[in-house]
Amino acid sequence: MKSGRDPVQLQAVSDQEIVAGSEAEFTPPAAPPEGTPAAEPLEVPRNAVAEWTITILLLLFGTTALVQAFVIPTGSMEDTLLIGDHLLVDKLSYAPAGPVSKYLLPYTPVKRGDIIVFRYPVDIKQTFVKRVIGVPGDHIRIVNKQLWLNGKPIQEPYKYHKTFYLDSYRDNFPSDPNTSVDERAIDMLRKHVVKGEVVVPPDNYFAMGDNRDGSLDSRYWGFVPRANIIGKPLLVYWSFDSPTEDLVNSGVDFPHLWDIVRNFVPKTRWKRTFMIIRGYPTGS
Repeated sequence: MKSGRDPVQLQAVSDQEIVAGSEAEFTPPAAPPEGTPAAEPLEVPRNAVAEWTITILLLLFGTTALVQAFVIPTGSMEDTLLIGDHLLVDKLSYAPAGPVSKYLLPYTPVKRGDIIVFRYPVDIKQTFVKRVIGVPGDHIRIVNKQLWLNGKPIQEPYKYHKTFYLDSYRDNFPSDPNTSVDERAIDMLRKHVVKGEVVVPPDNYFAMGDNRDGSLDSRYWGFVPRANIIGKPLLVYWSFDSPTEDLVNSGVDFPHLWDIVRNFVPKTRWKRTFMIIRGYPTGS
């Protein structure tokens, strides 16, 4: 059973996956807005020299086995990632380390707060981007939009709430779905809820979009299997202000190409060029 909402997804620019559909048609339940806008996200200090060194090496020597180009066609990760952001994705970051390569390449485990690129569990031909909220063994619940992780309320400076009313399922989770959800989500609610909290099983992850009110994520289709994870975004190499419908077309879109030719300078988001994409440590 597939969700009534169109999947929020990431479209591959390379010759691997072609994504159909968009989140442009996703409309949260209507209600009078109230409250105040969400806070701007904070940046986490990181070792910029190390990040750029790895990025440059991958750009110089990478092939499709190392890095891959993608474009963001929908708004599920706004305002961290924008529609029209073109990304380079590190496909080796979560690869299992070999006896020699573990000393040469920066292999890391999947951590809470990481932004990941993965094959959509409902249809592995589609590729999504979300943020890891829970790792195996974590207990997760959401109360009035507030994330609780392992019994503690979690500060999430990267998240945005773009509606200010409460939805009984989306904002108080886990609970009885008030919309159509995938059978994987139903299985999650039946088998992996303990004392009102979702417990992440081994070799799986719970992922959500930063646009928390406009993301079709693990709440609606269940866990992300470890085997589905492709890698993590490295940087935005180009960002062009385009509508979703221009980015989900699997064929040659001549109007979109003409738009790029005519508006390359004014519609390019120059401040986002070569922007490093960072995760954010979440919980403990």
